[in-house]
Amino acid sequence: MKIIVAVKRVVDYNVKVRVKGDGTGVDIASVKMSMNPFDEIAVEEAVRLKEKGVATEVIVVSAGVAQCQETLRTAMAIGADRGILVETDAELQPLAVAKLLKALVDKEQPGLIILGKQAIDDDANQTGQMLAALADLPQATFASKVEVSGDGVNVTREVDGGLETLSLSTPAVITTDLRLNEPRYVTLPNIMKAKKKPLVIFKPEDLDVDVTPRLKTLKVAEPAGRKAGVKVPDVATLVDKLRNEAKVI
Repeated sequence: MKIIVAVKRVVDYNVKVRVKGDGTGVDIASVKMSMNPFDEIAVEEAVRLKEKGVATEVIVVSAGVAQCQETLRTAMAIGADRGILVETDAELQPLAVAKLLKALVDKEQPGLIILGKQAIDDDANQTGQMLAALADLPQATFASKVEVSGDGVNVTREVDGGLETLSLSTPAVITTDLRLNEPRYVTLPNIMKAKKKPLVIFKPEDLDVDVTPRLKTLKVAEPAGRKAGVKVPDVATLVDKLRNEAKVI
């Protein structure tokens, strides 16, 4: 079985993001970029399935600027076999990414498509669901456990009331949660091996996909600063402030 894993290049989670002075977006100039943490979990899960003998090949896919090749090489250092980059300087929104992935799914015919449940830059949590709809495939989101058996896959996911297990026929789309696994550390020998693994570059027009943005960002602003806390002498004063000042009760 072939597995496709989608990965995204985002601002590293340790970096404090800054809004541009004109409010048009986030300043990423000279900022450390890395693989989206949820996507790293997705790559790890795919590699583990290959190590178990369930999968025969793991293909990592990314869409964006040329520097996304670094993210793909990191995924290949974890254990993916080859990479595909859809290179474009255009702003890629979830629907456009889902359309690009759908085109690659049609081309590669994988048994599983695994994505992180969301990216930490926009927190959209939409691409996996949109891909499943466009490709008319069964889906399981927020996976905390994945077990492949025969022509199907059982996915345990967290819901408000506890755990839910879904049984899907393959091919299927899965999005990963934080508790699915802990990604391995990338070793230097594997980084060197990843440089020799094949990486193919497409343009959106090669896949006959229009990536024109459908949404327009009007303004980006930092959240209001948090006010300093105050001490109250008794419960009655606390309740009064919560009711009359904070207006939460």
